[in-house]
Amino acid sequence: MSGGGRAARRTVLAAGAAGAAALAAGCSKYGDEGAAPRTSEPASSASGSESGSGSSASAGTKPPAGPVLAKTSDIPVGGGRIFKDRKVVVTQPESGEFKAFSAVCTHEGCIVSTVSDGTINCPCHGSRYRVADASVAGGPAPRPLPPEKITVTGKSITLG
Repeated sequence: MSGGGRAARRTVLAAGAAGAAALAAGCSKYGDEGAAPRTSEPASSASGSESGSGSSASAGTKPPAGPVLAKTSDIPVGGGRIFKDRKVVVTQPESGEFKAFSAVCTHEGCIVSTVSDGTINCPCHGSRYRVADASVAGGPAPRPLPPEKITVTGKSITLG
């Protein structure tokens, strides 16, 4: 009865594959629930300007784009600050230059936890991203952190 044994093996293999898929799905949420990358920038807003970089607007030109994330003085030069609740990290690679990126690691979807020594760091598997452009500096991350749009108006940084 080779047919009966074969069906049993298929059942076991199918059950094993389902278990592996459930395990992989569970791992992708480590450190955050629903850690899908955010895309706050509409696809139609692509322009020649550097995406993810803040733009200094002169007073009275346009109201802030979204809720204020921080004051410019809150973001250290050469470093950054993570806003876990908004899943965004804001960096200041050079004095007066502000950038924002998704805080969701491109490796397994964890939320990055620290910014130090010029890198944005993920605690889950050691991925590191450069503060200047979020390119991969080390670890298993397959691609850079996606940019987020911020606006710098005076001394306020807003998302959007």
